[in-house]
Amino acid sequence: MTERIRTLVLTGMSGAGKTVAMQSLEDAGYFCIDNLPPILLPKFLDVVGQSGGRISKVALACDLRGGEWFEPLLEMVKQLRLNQSLELSIVYLDASDEVLVRRYKESRRRHPIAPSMTLLEGIAKERAALEQIRNAADVVLDTSHWRPNRLKQEIIQRFAEHQPRMPVHIVSFGFKYGIPIDADMILDVRFLPNPYYIDDLRPLTGEDERVFEYVMQWPATQEFIKRTEGLLQFLIPEFRKEGKSHLVIGIGCTGGKHRSVAISCYLAQSLQNLSDIQLIHRDSRREG
Repeated sequence: MTERIRTLVLTGMSGAGKTVAMQSLEDAGYFCIDNLPPILLPKFLDVVGQSGGRISKVALACDLRGGEWFEPLLEMVKQLRLNQSLELSIVYLDASDEVLVRRYKESRRRHPIAPSMTLLEGIAKERAALEQIRNAADVVLDTSHWRPNRLKQEIIQRFAEHQPRMPVHIVSFGFKYGIPIDADMILDVRFLPNPYYIDDLRPLTGEDERVFEYVMQWPATQEFIKRTEGLLQFLIPEFRKEGKSHLVIGIGCTGGKHRSVAISCYLAQSLQNLSDIQLIHRDSRREG
């Protein structure tokens, strides 16, 4: 039996968090389209059904920005629910009038469907127009008291097949070539004895066993690794919980060839069960 295509129709009040929700669904592996006119839903999903299983999860944001094209949404959903190949749900995002007004004030935006009205008049007009949709929704999420990260967590927990692992990039580098501009954390290992001053180790890198063993033999190295592992084992889950999408940890020595490479290799191996670890040696092959 062919697996049913999980289809989410995301709608609701402007300012209630549809952008964050769509970004979260995209991170969870959904094929996302924003502001699709409801009349095009059947044709689009027909195309998805012909993808040979390459697309199995779809999220479609539809709201009153579509004007008169939005009106057939409920009728389109009723028709689509007759399609046995689809598992379709309406997800409605809502928030209190007070919160919506505050969000508009903070973003300095006019109401998208009633730009000539006051914010409260525009919100009231939109709420009345969406009443039937809200009543028909399978899931209603009130984001009034949620920060964006809380909404992201809720979307992932409800609609992701599994909690995506946060990618962690461990980047070895040389301070002489500059700090990685995308690094979230920088760890400096220039306090360790430098293999550069050992003639037969100088041409090698921290990936070579002899250099690795040289760097790892020192009590200071072992103490640094112990403390760093403990710190990262605490921080990585906390960053993930806070909604961080990825983490870049820079580990630097003078030239980025020996000490930083060896330490990065060790940490990438020891932390691999904690997250999706990706190891990058930025400067290890530079000359000089």
